[in-house]
Amino acid sequence: MTEYGFDLRRRLEARDRNGLRRDLEPAERVASRTRFAPDPRGRGGAVDFDDPALVFASNNYLGLARDRRVQRAAERAIHGVGTGAGASRLVTGDTSLHRALERDLAACKRTERALVFSSGYAANVGTIAALEPDRLFSDALNHASIIDGCRLADAETVVYDHCDPDDLAAKCDSAATEAAPDEQWLIVTDSVFSMDGDVAPLEALCEIAETYGAWLMVDEAHATGLFDDGGGVVQREGLSDRVDVQMGTLSKALASQGGYVAGSEPLVESLLNDARSFVYSTGLAPPAVGAAREALRIAREEDRADRLWETVERLREGLETAGYEVLGESHVLPVLVGDRELAVELAGRVRDHGVVAPPIRPPTVPEGESRIRVAPMATHDRDDVDACLEAFEEAGRAVGVLP
Repeated sequence: MTEYGFDLRRRLEARDRNGLRRDLEPAERVASRTRFAPDPRGRGGAVDFDDPALVFASNNYLGLARDRRVQRAAERAIHGVGTGAGASRLVTGDTSLHRALERDLAACKRTERALVFSSGYAANVGTIAALEPDRLFSDALNHASIIDGCRLADAETVVYDHCDPDDLAAKCDSAATEAAPDEQWLIVTDSVFSMDGDVAPLEALCEIAETYGAWLMVDEAHATGLFDDGGGVVQREGLSDRVDVQMGTLSKALASQGGYVAGSEPLVESLLNDARSFVYSTGLAPPAVGAAREALRIAREEDRADRLWETVERLREGLETAGYEVLGESHVLPVLVGDRELAVELAGRVRDHGVVAPPIRPPTVPEGESRIRVAPMATHDRDDVDACLEAFEEAGRAVGVLP
């Protein structure tokens, strides 16, 4: 031990030396070309800042965070219910607004019930632990909240190769030779992987789960609101009745805060009683509930997702034409750089040209696979896309990534 306990300065210095130190940038400075901030009379309005920037790094995929309809729904919830739930929903924090959102989510996900948590992280760690599986099978690139949920479950966890159903089947087959007859297995995966932009082979995973009598849990955090009239990849693939646990967030395409789990009546009733991150946490704030419900309605009824996909294709084509290697097959466009210091430099140069797209470095991605994560929004127009492409081309030439 050091004289003063934890030597945090040394840890931070090591991060600095290795190019892994992160920092915060006020969101108001990177929201869009036109900033939004309250005016002195409290009515809110557009304010032009001196340092305009375009954000191509947000999970606000449908651009609903500044939609006035969503904002007004949050305001109505404040006036009708209050700014906070006040307690766990099992105490006094439950409202008709929470229940209405859960009905909407269940209808969207084509399940019997849904349960709203205070965050997507809480939904994952609470659900996996509450199911108490004897054995877990987890994709190698699953989100940190899934990894932590596996740890809390205190079960044997088997990590299978990323998006590789053959490796999963082989590991299930191997485990079956030593498993007790009454073992309960859980296979868990993201649907859209947020750093690689690829999509899990859900049909094959369903077949494996059914073969071995396992449950399948799918994290739709980066898919909710974007596929099949607001559903996710599970709905797009027609697998609602074969995926046992559907998890998602309200904080990305639905532009609010919180998470949810959708599934059968027994599943939701069990989580309501056994998921510690639900039982012992204050209910989701009513403004977030109201905003999420309105955003879900818009996602299901309007064509914003179609506009997003058009923007995604233009960006992918433009980046690849410029000479970049773009990974994935979804609305997340990881521009592979490799070296982490070069990724930081490239992102800085892109920022100098008025576009925000931060670098993604280890430990978030493996060593040697640093990248720029480009994430467009449905509200980006053609001029925005052109500006983004121009920034990447000029920055790429400046740092030697492009010829």
